Amino acid sequence: MMTEPKIEEAAHVLADARLARGRFASLPAPLCPPDEASAYRIQAALHTLLSTQGEGGYAGHKIGCTTPVMQAYLNIHNPSAGGVLEREIHQSPATVTTRGTTQLGVECEVAVRLGTDLPPHPNGAPYVRGELAPMVSECLATIELVENRYVDYGQLDAATLIADDFFGAGLILGEAQASFDPNDLDQTTATMLIDGSEVGSGRGSDILGHPLEALAWLANSLNARGSLLRAGEVVTLGSLVATNWVEAGSTVTIINDPLGEVTVRFVSPSD
Repeated sequence: MMTEPKIEEAAHVLADARLARGRFASLPAPLCPPDEASAYRIQAALHTLLSTQGEGGYAGHKIGCTTPVMQAYLNIHNPSAGGVLEREIHQSPATVTTRGTTQLGVECEVAVRLGTDLPPHPNGAPYVRGELAPMVSECLATIELVENRYVDYGQLDAATLIADDFFGAGLILGEAQASFDPNDLDQTTATMLIDGSEVGSGRGSDILGHPLEALAWLANSLNARGSLLRAGEVVTLGSLVATNWVEAGSTVTIINDPLGEVTVRFVSPSD
């Protein structure tokens, strides 16, 4: 198990790299998380550091590797979570500036907003999918922004990626659908287009069989780490399409039936 000083040191390395907006090679060997439990401890320390260094607070969560297409893309076969900064949550239609030496990508997601806190059950039982729908206030079609801020992410293990928010770089939210039954999220379908050309499609059931399974996983994971999902937070549950990396000038649209359309245009810093 990593000691608390090592956790803090690793978090400082990641925070410095994130703020420098350059390409990150790897953590020094003594600071590499030996397991996912250590990775999430580093992630929590990183969130504290970024929140106190001008990046603002966190207002959401992302869950990666919940669909076969993304598990195959990253060769990681279990869900992995990260935080989403409040300042990186945008409403569609949005314009996002590219980041120079790093590269932004897009994923085709479904998301929910929590209507209530999800603390641990008094009897210690884990959350299960069937009880979560009443705890969701809104369902949304969403584009997740991911960032390749690494020299070679293929050389990094899942634990290191988790420690650094698992590529997370923001969300583009579609129109909130408060009347949509979250139990029907598995029936949604979505297509992603880049500059008008289709690059992939999928359905909600691709996400662990049902998107609310991913929400239950995250609620239980956070509870096990001494934290919880909170009312008002947005949780993006998984990508129905493999990651597509984009350049300035690209326009990305997802069309979700029946949750609606989401669009983001990418511009260069000089635009």
